[in-house]
Amino acid sequence: MTVLLIISSARDDSVHMVLPKLEKRGVPLLWWDEADYPGASALTTRYADGRWRQTLTYRGKTQDLSEVTAVWHRRPGKPAAPDVGEPSQREFAGHVAKLALRGAYDLMTGARWMPAPPQHALAIDNKLLHLHRATELGFTVTETVVTNDPDELVPAWNRAGGKLITKTLDYVPFSLDDEARHLYTTQVTRRWLSGRHRLRHAPAILQPNVPKAYELRVTVVGERVFAARIDSQVSRMTAVDWRHHDDPKVGYSAYDLPPDVAERCARLVAGLGLTFAALDFIVTPDGRYVFLEVNVNGQWGFIELLSGLPISDAIADWLADATLRPDFKESTDAR
Repeated sequence: MTVLLIISSARDDSVHMVLPKLEKRGVPLLWWDEADYPGASALTTRYADGRWRQTLTYRGKTQDLSEVTAVWHRRPGKPAAPDVGEPSQREFAGHVAKLALRGAYDLMTGARWMPAPPQHALAIDNKLLHLHRATELGFTVTETVVTNDPDELVPAWNRAGGKLITKTLDYVPFSLDDEARHLYTTQVTRRWLSGRHRLRHAPAILQPNVPKAYELRVTVVGERVFAARIDSQVSRMTAVDWRHHDDPKVGYSAYDLPPDVAERCARLVAGLGLTFAALDFIVTPDGRYVFLEVNVNGQWGFIELLSGLPISDAIADWLADATLRPDFKESTDAR
């Protein structure tokens, strides 16, 4: 028997979009969340009689993980032991649970993963690596400085003619005045230069603010490439970073990528050892495609809903094929 293991939160809307299509394709599956481990599930890895065996017990059922031929590692919660009262012991339980998961995943060598085994996805989720790989494939990449040296800010601002943007190396939430915040792509004003000493506390990405006609979100599923045009420049609120505001004036539509650009997108994702990723581009007024970044496990549901692109069908097709044809393996170059 072959089984698809979906690892994600029960509140993951993207999984809910794909689930009926997997059921229609007759894919046997188990949907599980790492947040239910170790508190509400049991994972056992055993070596005995010359063989390794792993089982996952969840909601009264035990799954032999050797039967798992495909894994969709989406967006699970953190391992948790909520019944452990003492905070340091609860933290310890969560930490060792992560180690046990990492080991269990490493042993699941017979499964195909989307987007990749989590330890690999974490290792290559690096904007500098993505930019470097993009230049190797011939994508246009704007001048980029990643630094925590305050003396680099003014020269970068001058080279950009006063049109400089900054963004963080990761999309990490933080608190300010007890309110949850995120750092979006932001224009560097002249006033910021006087406070450049603050840069030494955390490295940042500095780039010229590239003129935009519109932007693209390119979703790669296996070898299939889906591009959506985002008319971010129709609104002042989304002109610098379209993620910052949900503006109804901003249009989303399916977009025909030139074949050579689509092929390089697929090569970039496969070369990172991934079977799924979302890529962001600027299209300049003179028609150049400027690569921005790779989102290793990027959101795609809103793109499908707003553009009509059949991304969920492509994901269901890939997962069904991976589950029901376990002997097939993609060739990827993760060097």
